[in-house]
Amino acid sequence: MASEELLARLRERYADGKGGDVRDPDFKRVADAVFQGERRAAPFAGLPTLLDAPWRGDDLEGALAELEIALVGVPMDLGVTNRPGARFGPRALRAIERVGPYNHALRCAPLQERRVGDVGDVPFRSRYSLAQSIEDIFAYYQRIQAAGVKPVSAGGDHSITYPILKALGAERPVALVHIDAHCDTSGEFEGAKFHHGGPFRHAVLDGVLDPEKTIQIGIRGSAEYLWEFSYDAGMTVIHAEEFAAMGVEAVLARAKEVVGDTPLYVSLDVDGLDPSFAPGTGTPEIGGLSPREVQMLLRGLKGLPVIGGDVVEVAPQYDATTITAHTGAQMLFEILCLTALAPR
Repeated sequence: MASEELLARLRERYADGKGGDVRDPDFKRVADAVFQGERRAAPFAGLPTLLDAPWRGDDLEGALAELEIALVGVPMDLGVTNRPGARFGPRALRAIERVGPYNHALRCAPLQERRVGDVGDVPFRSRYSLAQSIEDIFAYYQRIQAAGVKPVSAGGDHSITYPILKALGAERPVALVHIDAHCDTSGEFEGAKFHHGGPFRHAVLDGVLDPEKTIQIGIRGSAEYLWEFSYDAGMTVIHAEEFAAMGVEAVLARAKEVVGDTPLYVSLDVDGLDPSFAPGTGTPEIGGLSPREVQMLLRGLKGLPVIGGDVVEVAPQYDATTITAHTGAQMLFEILCLTALAPR
């Protein structure tokens, strides 16, 4: 039972306190940004943006001149091999409320600590041409890279990551932490080179991704025979059953060993999670990671030189309860925090 002295102290301090009355300096800096007097913005009001970041989609050049981190939507799914629909992923993630503003595990409030904005969606010349769309993504991210801004992106299918890496790794090959059910290093299919099953093969062959600084986590399913390139190139592949046997801490230690001090890109395909947690995706595979395991993995990368990342393959039409979109938005927030906390 609480002592009378403790109760007296608590009553004096908190009995008439308002929601925004916060004394702890770490919490207060967040509360001061969220509360206006006794009020805070309703999470269901206003126009939705990625992670509730300020909207900067009307003037890209002006935004890039001011931002440190750009949140970008890439609504393109012309590279899917199974169920389409990830073109609606950015819109679905924007509709998710109450993700952030504070990450208690990383002690990070990225929207308060860095200049972050939602710069809108990549503009595409054609909704039909995959090759043109890849060119459009590359050109858009070249502009972001040239401005010295770090991109955190919502896809789209996983083919979008190739042109992003092509832009970010133009001067130096980058490292990659890749969470997925599939390695995505296969070759051309049916005359299509830039599908979502091969972005990391192309990035390696273009010299923008270092395969020996790449770790792929959660791999499983029936497509193992397609991933010969990963092994031949020297990528580190950790299958879902190996992940379970090793545990998160051992996998993290291996990831840090692989990445070292190389600039790091983080790419999360939501099918890396088990479909019980993320059914709204195009190629679900049974036996995947839990959201808590993925959060632990991502949070364990704190302090590495993260230059950006993406969450891809959210297809909301297969997501009856919006759990996939909610999980995807939370993981996007984790990647945003890693990017905000990375050494400058």
